[in-house]
Amino acid sequence: MSSLQMIEAAAERLNGHARRTPLLSSPFLDEIAGRRVLVKPECLQHTGSFKFRGAWSAVSALQEDSRQRGVIAFSSGNHAQGVAMAAAKHGVAAVIVMPSDAPQLKIGNTRALGAEVVLYDRASESREEIGAALAAERGLTLIKPYDEPQVIAGQGTTGLEIAQQAAELGVTEADVLVCCGGGGLTSGIALALEGHAPGLRPRPCEPEGFDDVKRSLISGGIERNNRTSGNICDAILTPAPGQITFPILKRLCGPGLSVSEDEAMQAMSLAFNRLKIVLEPGGAVAIASALFRRDEIEGDAVIAVASGGNVDPNVFRTALERHP
Repeated sequence: MSSLQMIEAAAERLNGHARRTPLLSSPFLDEIAGRRVLVKPECLQHTGSFKFRGAWSAVSALQEDSRQRGVIAFSSGNHAQGVAMAAAKHGVAAVIVMPSDAPQLKIGNTRALGAEVVLYDRASESREEIGAALAAERGLTLIKPYDEPQVIAGQGTTGLEIAQQAAELGVTEADVLVCCGGGGLTSGIALALEGHAPGLRPRPCEPEGFDDVKRSLISGGIERNNRTSGNICDAILTPAPGQITFPILKRLCGPGLSVSEDEAMQAMSLAFNRLKIVLEPGGAVAIASALFRRDEIEGDAVIAVASGGNVDPNVFRTALERHP
């Protein structure tokens, strides 16, 4: 099980390898939100998302003999690229199982980082079964995208940075909004904040219609989505919160928030125009929640994690045209 000690150890291994992303702000966003908005742009992280942190944490924690046999991961794109780069930097082989409808940019980037990409049909095939079969056949170590203690620990380093940076800005009480799929980033940040900034409360943010974590927090048990595709926020579409992540989310998170596809697109445009950062739809839902769910947030400040920027150019163009 992930812990604060694991997160701090992951931070040591990530030191000099991951980027320490800043907290950004804009008076224009503050005005929309009705409070101070601080944005943690993990879109500026290596491979364009926070996923590099968890991937490096997991690969670097492997025993040498296991690492040399290679690693395998399944991902719609961001975890794929994170594992591919972490494996390449460690000089080991990586196989990535990706849905065939993942953005071509993410598939292409994963291959360009040196990984072998195995495509599957998201509607009719199980990535878990494909990954398990390949892992057994080739002796590869599976690095899960979120339900894996060392991955959670790596993502939690984002929370260590938030705790320190918020304190430097005089923010000791605030909701921390996190784009949430299976809950690896949210649970890692939650553990880090519990230990270093207990006045900062993590809250998962999801697309409407795919708000399994929000519903799970309400019911107290794991709720599933009826479908796992058909939303522009592809990066955070998961069947259900993880078996490891959900108990952490249940214990430490405030109520979930959900936004529409159009609100995510609007947040992408605002982030580009006001903060000069590029976000993918799934990476913009936390900012969208900060801006468009202001009545569901308390306090004078809110922190939003912009989790990824690997957006298809046509999708990004549409966001800017729709919300100039």
